[in-house]
Amino acid sequence: MGDVIDLTGDGGVLKELVRRAKPDAISPSDDLPVVDVHYEGIFAEDEKVFDTTREDNLVFSFELGSGSVIRSWDIALKTMKVGEVAKLTCKPEYAYGSAGSPPDIPPDATLIFEVELVACRPRKGASVGSVSEERARLEDLKKQREIAAAAKEDDKKKREEAKAAAAARIQAKLDAKKGQGKGKGKGKSK
Repeated sequence: MGDVIDLTGDGGVLKELVRRAKPDAISPSDDLPVVDVHYEGIFAEDEKVFDTTREDNLVFSFELGSGSVIRSWDIALKTMKVGEVAKLTCKPEYAYGSAGSPPDIPPDATLIFEVELVACRPRKGASVGSVSEERARLEDLKKQREIAAAAKEDDKKKREEAKAAAAARIQAKLDAKKGQGKGKGKGKSK
C-alpha cells in the first residue's frame, strides 16, 4: 500500500492505506454519519501508545461533523470505506493544538492513529430508509410547490389576458357606438 495522501493540502492530515476495503464497501455519508472504529493512537515523537480500543476489543462510535472528535478524524474518516484500515498522521492544529488534552496529550503533539472503519450507520432514531424517504418526500413537496407556483402564475397570466380581451371588446363596442352615433347624427342634421 504505502502511498501517503495529504488530505488537507498543508500536511496537517496525512493518510496512508494499511488495508483496502472491499470494492463494494460503503462509506460514511449524510444518511450514514455515525461511525464505529477501532483505533490505536501513538505519539509521533516517541511512538508510545496513549490510547487504544484494541486491548478491550471495543469500538468507539461518534457522528462525523458533530465536533465530538479531533478535526483530523472528521476529515480522514469521510474518505474511508468500511473494512479499510489507515494510518493517520495528525499535526497539532488538526488534533489537540497548543493546549493539548492534559494529562494524556501534551501541547503541540503530532499524533499517529491506526484506524479501522468497522461500520457506518444512520443517526439514532433514523434508519437509512426513513432518512432517504424523508429526503424524497421533501423533494416531492418542493416540486409540488414549484408546480403550484407555475400554475398560479399561468392562471394570473390568463386572467390578465382575459381582462385585456374584455377591455378590448368593450372599447370596440364603444367605438362602434360612437361611430354609429356620429353617422346618425350627421344623417339627422342634413
